[in-house]
Amino acid sequence: MPWYNGDYPQSYKNQPEKLRQKAVEIANALLEEGIEDGIAIATGLKRAREYFKKKEKDQDKRDV
Repeated sequence: MPWYNGDYPQSYKNQPEKLRQKAVEIANALLEEGIEDGIAIATGLKRAREYFKKKEKDQDKRDV
């Protein structure tokens, strides 16, 4: 079940909005590939965290 317009998995509820939006984007893409809901939810959140961690690390490198 794809998520849109503020509709997101319960496990995303307490996440920062930017992280939640990225996780939903990733999870929806996984659903389109045929991945099951539960796996898409968990993977979306994990990859979103990795995305922002890498983005932060890249920003730190540029600031040096």
